[in-house]
Amino acid sequence: MALRIKSRWHDDDAERSLEEIAGALAFISWRIAKEKAINLHGQDYVYETDEQRFAVITEYLVFQLQIVDRLALQAFDMPDDDRRKLVITLARHLAGHLHDNSVDIFGPGDYVGPFIELLNRRGGEYAELAYHDDGPSYPFMRHLGYEIQQVMGESQENRWVIDQVMDRDGVEIDREIRRAMHNLFE
Repeated sequence: MALRIKSRWHDDDAERSLEEIAGALAFISWRIAKEKAINLHGQDYVYETDEQRFAVITEYLVFQLQIVDRLALQAFDMPDDDRRKLVITLARHLAGHLHDNSVDIFGPGDYVGPFIELLNRRGGEYAELAYHDDGPSYPFMRHLGYEIQQVMGESQENRWVIDQVMDRDGVEIDREIRRAMHNLFE
């Protein structure tokens, strides 16, 4: 069953701030990441722990932030200051979603700091990979698949997770984020 994402504003005529757009993108990104993690389980891939499941969700969030950054630059031709503000605000909102949900599952702790560290590390890694007008390059997608495979391990059940992530999940995520950004910036 496909995930239905609402990405249009109620009042089309109202001007939206980058903060509001980033908040909406964060909500959409969280739903997509969670749905993709659930979908992996539905495809008979195995999570050993809740920490592993949240690590997969985190990798999907990082991937989506990279797409937003690339689209802001390439498709929307945003000025550097606006792009930076959008990406930083989106990262903060994503960290908030991750923190709130982590506290619900794991209890109190610092979930924001490690997430921001991962975002910065992965940002450097993804910066070396191409994103084209028609979407992520093969190495861009492979990086997502590789990182998720590292999280899930290479057990017999999870050995092909990289293919699922590259061939289906990554493509669907890119399509959903593109659609959301175009609708939210309309």
